[in-house]
Amino acid sequence: MTTAADIADKIASEQNLTKAQAKAIVDSVFKQITEAAKTGGETNVAGFGKFKIKDMPEREARNPSTGATIKVAASKKLTFTPAKAVKDALNG
Repeated sequence: MTTAADIADKIASEQNLTKAQAKAIVDSVFKQITEAAKTGGETNVAGFGKFKIKDMPEREARNPSTGATIKVAASKKLTFTPAKAVKDALNG
């Protein structure tokens, strides 16, 4: 598993930055994606993919322990659609 700190360390070494500078940049990128999502916006990172919000309607589910039917509240989720370049890299 790769963490944000791992990404920041890699950026720091590749871009000749301090780890603190790189961590601030990584944190800022994730913050901007989150802020866009909170307002319903889409973030498109060319060559990487799109982050966007998907509305999930209220639904019924079952409690696996008791088998009782429960209602799951409507919610929003952040989805990611990879760009063709990423798909190609993953699939050889």
